Amino acid sequence: MNQIKPSSRRGMLKGAIAASALAAPMLAKAQAGPISMRWQSTWPAKDIFHEYALDFAKRVNDMTGGELKIEVLPAGAVVPAFGLLEAVTKGTLDGGHGVLGYHYGKQNALALWNSGPAFGMDANMLLSWHKYGGGQQLLTKLYASIGANVQSFLYGPMPTQPLGWFKKPITKAEDFKGLKFRTNGLAIDLFTAMGAAVNALPGGEIVPAMDRGLLDAAEFNNATSDRILGFPDVSKVCMLQSYHQSAETFEIMFNKAKYDGLPEKMRSIITGAVEASSADMSWKAVDRYSKDYIELQVKDKVKFYKTPDSVLQAQLELWEGIIEKKSSENALFKEIVESQKSFAARATKWEADTVVSRRMAVNFFMAKKG
Repeated sequence: MNQIKPSSRRGMLKGAIAASALAAPMLAKAQAGPISMRWQSTWPAKDIFHEYALDFAKRVNDMTGGELKIEVLPAGAVVPAFGLLEAVTKGTLDGGHGVLGYHYGKQNALALWNSGPAFGMDANMLLSWHKYGGGQQLLTKLYASIGANVQSFLYGPMPTQPLGWFKKPITKAEDFKGLKFRTNGLAIDLFTAMGAAVNALPGGEIVPAMDRGLLDAAEFNNATSDRILGFPDVSKVCMLQSYHQSAETFEIMFNKAKYDGLPEKMRSIITGAVEASSADMSWKAVDRYSKDYIELQVKDKVKFYKTPDSVLQAQLELWEGIIEKKSSENALFKEIVESQKSFAARATKWEADTVVSRRMAVNFFMAKKG
């Protein structure tokens, strides 16, 4: 029988120790398992907005191969919808899904990403400004000014939101005087200036408030959300087109310390998932909103009316006064307004000069003939 020399035994021992040292971190990682995060959205479980939040979480979970697992709870599961920013900052929640306008009470300039006419930009242009025109840096600056410990990503361009649901059609701006009306963000200032008594309620509380007579009218967002939340049960009149929220986006929010602690590769995956989810959300919205727009008319017997131009013009004039006043009171508000306006000046001109009229094509192909 061959004997192993002492020098060979020492070499084997060293090799075993080295292999063990290499395997230890891998074993520890395997034992530690995936990173889990508990999130909350600001939306009711049945709303399509909560579905968008679940879509994002699934995309991240799948793209990381299960190494990161995000669980998204609906509004109110841990904190009220308007308490999301504080909960994520404190680490009560690891992250969340909502809109910047819901943080209006913390710093009203945050609502410039969800309220008003955005100087003629649509929501996709607003996202372009955010990513390439300085908006992201300004948002980071804003959050720092209020001590918010979050990593924020904006995504998901929303179509123009309806003026709202009413007992009877709105024919002039004066119809808002004395109206008990629901909205959020800087739209609170706009409708208050129009004479309404505004109540900022989260999505799930709006229809019950209308049903009990606590609200005369309300706006939320889109045909699908409005139908799911039950608006046609309390109103049969919906006014389309408005400047109060004509360019809004969603926000994906992480607790900053939790996000910074993730591996670099995982953070890169998250960035890619945000952009992929933004595209998918916009495509899903076209499909679902157009279907429910028809269903609201056919099955729910809702009557849709275009908001009169005189009301839209009044909104623009009042909005101008609102941003002038708030800019004089808040230097960060002024800085954001100036940045948006500068970007919009070239972006909207490029669009107006470049993009052919889709209305002409629609009229040509969809008009009934003979």
